[in-house]
Amino acid sequence: MEFSLAAELTEIRAAVRDLCAGFPGEYWRSLEPDRYPEDFVKALTDGGWLAALIPEEYGGAGLGLTAASVILEEINASGGNAGACHAQMYTMGTLLRHGSDEQKERYLPRLAAGDLRLQAFGVTEPTVGSDTTRIQTTAERVDGGYVVSGQKVFTSRALYSDLMLLLARTTPLDEVEKRSEGLSVFLVDMKAAGDALTIRPLRTMMNHATTEVFLDGVELPADALVGEEGQGFRYILDGMNAERVLIAAECIGDGRWFVEKAARYASEREVFGRPIGANQGVQFPVARAYAAIEAADLMRYKAAWLFEQGEPAGAEANMAKLLASEASWAAANACLDTHGGWGFAEEYDVERKFRETRLYTIAPVSNNLILAYLGQHVLGMPRSY
Repeated sequence: MEFSLAAELTEIRAAVRDLCAGFPGEYWRSLEPDRYPEDFVKALTDGGWLAALIPEEYGGAGLGLTAASVILEEINASGGNAGACHAQMYTMGTLLRHGSDEQKERYLPRLAAGDLRLQAFGVTEPTVGSDTTRIQTTAERVDGGYVVSGQKVFTSRALYSDLMLLLARTTPLDEVEKRSEGLSVFLVDMKAAGDALTIRPLRTMMNHATTEVFLDGVELPADALVGEEGQGFRYILDGMNAERVLIAAECIGDGRWFVEKAARYASEREVFGRPIGANQGVQFPVARAYAAIEAADLMRYKAAWLFEQGEPAGAEANMAKLLASEASWAAANACLDTHGGWGFAEEYDVERKFRETRLYTIAPVSNNLILAYLGQHVLGMPRSY
């Protein structure tokens, strides 16, 4: 067992932190409540960071999931919000593992160069929520391709994306033996869809560029299909393991930001003639949050390693997301408690980061569903839902 980090990861961490220094808290506050961080995303793209997972032969960096997770972690640890662009990382798993050579040659060089963005991930629907196998968006086969109709929700960054990775049902639910069958993945050219695709902004408590997407007879060519027809649910699950690891890394970054912010403030702020950090009621919650973050970090690295080795990583990826999101939320509360009333003041950035990290106990998968998965598929207990 080797616990030291490779020199490459240390160098990546330092470089990303240097980039993020040009986008301090004032920058992120200026975007509230709903402006997209175009300058930041462009800087990441120009630096090659959003092309981290794209193979070198297509103009990317050819890095693994561990390195990608460090990039997103460091963005959040620096006080930024990696949610503005993280989908271009986790959608890569589906495209790289299951896309055709022609799709890779057509899209990956342009994604690496920043000429295209793949930020939209169309899975969730308003009527089925987490029950993905019951989605109602359909892709009907026609001469030359497919016609897609349906609705997606919480499709973040759709307004700032050229391509969308879309999950749709190609075989009716009553014609398959298992609910997970008959679903397919498509790469949708959102501009080519024209008026048949409508995007409606959805305001939320954090600046996440969230939208609803309406597909009213969107025509797709046959080569928009990723992999085999009917195998999409398996492809999406494969990509979701990468997504879980990357979200865990973001939470770890958030947690470290909160702990550092709280520890510094607790050491400087004096009340009743001494630093408030000398009081165990202030010190212990911050220390406990730190310990939880470090433990979650180990699971993040284990899950990333398994994924990179091509080994089953579902349990570890889900546990990493579960532990990291709960640790970051505990750190957020400890940081807010440490700052007292000042934690609610915008200039301290605590309230902004507090809102941002709260999302991850709910999305992209509820922690309760992770517990249900572990109970049934890892511990062998009866299905709970």
